[in-house]
Amino acid sequence: MVRQVAASGYRSLRDIRFAADRLSVFVGANGVGKTNLYRALQLIQAAAAGNLARELALEGGMESALWAGERRRQDPVRILLNVGFAASGLPLPGSARSHDVAGGLSYSYSSEIGVRMPTSAAFELEPQIKEETLTFHGGKRPVVLLDRRGPAVMARDESGVRAAVDIDLMGSETALGSLEDPTRFPDLALVRRTMLDRRFYHDFRTDAASPLRQPALAVASPMLASDGANLAAVFATLVHIREDTEELDRVVDDAFPGALLKVPPPQRNASFGMIFPDYPKRVFEASELSDGTLRYLALAGALLAYRLPAFIVLNEPETSLHPDLLDPLARLIAGAASRAQIWLVTHSEPLAEALARHGGITPRKVVKHQGATRIEGLTIAGQLREEEN
Repeated sequence: MVRQVAASGYRSLRDIRFAADRLSVFVGANGVGKTNLYRALQLIQAAAAGNLARELALEGGMESALWAGERRRQDPVRILLNVGFAASGLPLPGSARSHDVAGGLSYSYSSEIGVRMPTSAAFELEPQIKEETLTFHGGKRPVVLLDRRGPAVMARDESGVRAAVDIDLMGSETALGSLEDPTRFPDLALVRRTMLDRRFYHDFRTDAASPLRQPALAVASPMLASDGANLAAVFATLVHIREDTEELDRVVDDAFPGALLKVPPPQRNASFGMIFPDYPKRVFEASELSDGTLRYLALAGALLAYRLPAFIVLNEPETSLHPDLLDPLARLIAGAASRAQIWLVTHSEPLAEALARHGGITPRKVVKHQGATRIEGLTIAGQLREEEN
């Protein structure tokens, strides 16, 4: 599980650190920086994939991504990202059962991104990876497995020997994404695989040309794509391969009492439709469904799929949904949290309250103070105050 996240120098995230649980819910008004929390996680994943610099370049380069508020003259112009991992049964970092901030962690990865030096082989606004560190915390003392400073990389191999790695890294490349030899660097491969086992569901299109409304190729699909393009195949996999629709039928009936999801046996393509109690003999195809109904079904596909990723991130899943669907949605999300770690950002207080009831969690209130995104009640150790006792 992801147990700790920290970011500084990125957009409105001046300096923030917090613990993550099985289900983490962040609620706040528009403009307080919830999306920046979401994007920080995407950037951490991009470091593992080797395209961190590209992701930042898509935002407009370092000029757009850097903290825009006041800074002390001596402070380096850097974006710092850090993530810590631990087994799900271990105490949260910084909690009363943990003796220090890193207590309970198995691994932590950090990356520092800055601007190009005048003599660097890089474009003017191109993000440059200045430092990277991967640390193992499972022994008597922390052990640095990867240490990158500029182009120089030191790493421990499968025998634990620390040595310089002969690799020609450009400033825009991450060492974690480039050292892809799982035999020589098994710990790096483990952490990279963990960081890549995530799905970000930012926005499901529901317009007439939406991928959700189109048939999908009849290929067994254990997991929903980020854009939902294989939704019909995900449903077909549950219905015709797993042949167990009890949970799916229950979730559909919970949201649309008396309705049925119809998934015909796939031929070249997979498709689905809905039967509503007012029209028991009429199948409404995906192209005919309302935006809210289609979006809810996409969320059901994401959270009930044959196999879930280790970590799921949902950004404002309540968009286009009728208020009556928020309670069923909360039950759906809380149930999925038993199979995957879920992180959710929302501006809907009713959804946050429903998740508190059904998930047994405390939503975290995101606010902005003097231009910086903060979480109400957060201590320096990254815990909510009521979690300290």
